[in-house]
Amino acid sequence: MDNIEVFDSPGKGRGLRATKELLSGDVLFSEPPFAAVVFDSLADKICHSCFRRQDKLQRCGQCKFAQYCDKTCQSAGWKEHKLECGAIKAFGAIGDNFGKAPNENIRLAARIMWRLDKEGGVMSDMQMTSLDDLENHISDMPEDDLKELKVDIHNFLDYWPRNSKQHRVDDISHIFGVINCNGFTVSDQRGLNAVGVGLFPNLCLVNHDCWPNCTVILNHGKIELRALGKIEPGEEVTVSYVDFLNVTEDRQRQLKMHYFFDCTCEHCKGHIKDDLKMGGKEVDGVKVPEEQVKEVTEYSLQMLQKMDKARMEGNYHEVIKICRECMEKQEPVLADTHIYQLRMWSTASEVLAYLQFIDEAADYARKMVDGYNKLYHPCNAHLGMATMRAGVTHWQAGKIEVGHGMICKAYAILQRTHGPTHPITKDLEAMRMQTEMELRMFRENEYIYKSMREAALKNQPMNMMNEPMAESVKNLFRRQKK
Repeated sequence: MDNIEVFDSPGKGRGLRATKELLSGDVLFSEPPFAAVVFDSLADKICHSCFRRQDKLQRCGQCKFAQYCDKTCQSAGWKEHKLECGAIKAFGAIGDNFGKAPNENIRLAARIMWRLDKEGGVMSDMQMTSLDDLENHISDMPEDDLKELKVDIHNFLDYWPRNSKQHRVDDISHIFGVINCNGFTVSDQRGLNAVGVGLFPNLCLVNHDCWPNCTVILNHGKIELRALGKIEPGEEVTVSYVDFLNVTEDRQRQLKMHYFFDCTCEHCKGHIKDDLKMGGKEVDGVKVPEEQVKEVTEYSLQMLQKMDKARMEGNYHEVIKICRECMEKQEPVLADTHIYQLRMWSTASEVLAYLQFIDEAADYARKMVDGYNKLYHPCNAHLGMATMRAGVTHWQAGKIEVGHGMICKAYAILQRTHGPTHPITKDLEAMRMQTEMELRMFRENEYIYKSMREAALKNQPMNMMNEPMAESVKNLFRRQKK
């Protein structure tokens, strides 16, 4: 790779830095997974070869666990599944494991070790580190996590075939530790939902910054590291391991808990934008009293917990009831950048759209995007995705001018963060062209446009939007489960 190199980053260990000038949207490197597996919870819904979500999948006739789109995918996945097929079958015949498959960490660790045994730790000249050289942070793990690690290792030893090369417990522990702090989520074919976890060695070298100069995206089975702006030669390349839409204290706690380091980036040291994220409303130059802001903030946190519970249960009418009750108290008191209010607007817009209350969903989506624009980096992928969703909601609500504007803005962001070949960017390009055509029609004759739209909706009613997902690819760096 002629545009980046490994170096010793002060206070961080190894890192990557640019060797030449890079511009916004440039791909620094693309990398396939060393190994990847489908999440346990989606094992019967996702193809284990191409990671596509399918209504009907064909199950492996031997292990009865792996699922595939068709014979083509099964043949393509056989190289990786060949060794695990018999191991899964044997594991499911052991006492308490009867009929079960090992968890995703064990399956991923086994795939990694089979590949290490066959091909070694460095797969090509493009790989900048071996798996042996990656940090495992086992010595930093709290006691409860160490107990879980020991259980995984015990189950791994039950799973690992006797006719495969046997490994020392220390080597097995190292792989589990690497997965724990370096696992990266694998998304479905459109890049919208997390469906599995994989290990990408080069990506493990990229250090964290809460306001990074790069972003990571999964595109056609490979991760791409993309520049968010101009990067000078010698400048360290960074990505964010956590969502910036958290206050400094929460980001630092997450980073310490899951990645075992204290963040000292400029945004953490200066608590930049924390005042906006927890701020109160200001009306005619008069700020809402801090005590009132604190009271509504604490109330909002309780309501968010109730909302999340109702959402996980699929009780969407209850979700909306909670959102409306909470937003009624938030709006006179909290700033339009307060992260708890933004979470309410985001959830309300998504669930209302699913329930077909499109006009109301569009209003909350617009408020959400306005707040995000004041907090996120202008090329942030989360901002681009939220703007796309808001644009589509406005388009469906018949608000073509606002909808087209948002879709164009989202397209400009995702051109840089995802690239022109990504499925989402291609979808956005089609939407941009369609809304541009409809906008011209609207401006030429608003009455005819609305009449044609109403007639079209009568003949072909609007499809319900996808069910709101509890998990998305918002946090690409896989967090340790608690």
